[in-house]
Amino acid sequence: MNEDLLSKILDYIDKNINEQISIDKIANTFYFNRFYIMRIFKKQFDMSIIEYINKKRILNSLEPLIKTDEKILKIALNNGFNSAEYYSEQFSKIIGLNPQTVRKLLKNDSSSLKKEYGTKYSESIIKLYEGINSLEELSTLERRFKWKK
Repeated sequence: MNEDLLSKILDYIDKNINEQISIDKIANTFYFNRFYIMRIFKKQFDMSIIEYINKKRILNSLEPLIKTDEKILKIALNNGFNSAEYYSEQFSKIIGLNPQTVRKLLKNDSSSLKKEYGTKYSESIIKLYEGINSLEELSTLERRFKWKK
């Protein structure tokens, strides 16, 4: 029963990832106690539902951040965040760098960035790819869970 419920929650989150999602909304949708849902989710995925949602949103925001010149606020709003500040805070927490730095690192000429960042340039690139790898692990974890069913 828990696996079936978790699978439905993952599907719900995927379908509503750009909307406002709360634990209460999820609990009401599936007629379960919010604390029960939070507990089984944390036990299965070793992260809270909110952490999971934020990681999914950050992962979804990487492409427009890197491939477009859209304003950070627009990217944040298009990916379910209420503000550019919260987006940047979560992005920094998950990736290890803020969105503006990531955009600079991946869009601009690396030689000028090396001068700007000095020895921290290499450290920043490593940090960025470690953050992205942790997000990719999220997708792997999700696929593995759904496949087990």
